[in-house]
Amino acid sequence: MRSQPGKAVSLDKLFRALADPTRLRLINLIADQEICVCYFTEVIDAPQPKISRHLAYLRRAGVVAAKRDGKWMHYRLTMPQNSHAASILKSTIAALKADKEMQRDRERLNRACCGPKSVVQLLGAPLPSNSSL
Repeated sequence: MRSQPGKAVSLDKLFRALADPTRLRLINLIADQEICVCYFTEVIDAPQPKISRHLAYLRRAGVVAAKRDGKWMHYRLTMPQNSHAASILKSTIAALKADKEMQRDRERLNRACCGPKSVVQLLGAPLPSNSSL
């Protein structure tokens, strides 16, 4: 996770971004790696427009960055420069990692990218990576 230069994250936007279960699930999945949007739809089992709307909300809040690679959109978490906002986000991520439901999402992500009927094999999607944007 890198800090996002030049963009201040206001605490009210951060708290609103963290106040939705779908957005928390997305943050959980990208806490440690950059992920293609196709995995979110597979793991969360929600329509792509809903996932995109929540990712856009997280981008406006300043905690998610995106890049395009051909037809694929990749998302990663960015750490706010504001130390209080960064602390809140780090604490949230720690709590998500300890949550059983969030652990199941990470297991589903692993199956979605590496299982026998994976998104990688079916759609040619890129594997999640730890690379930076």
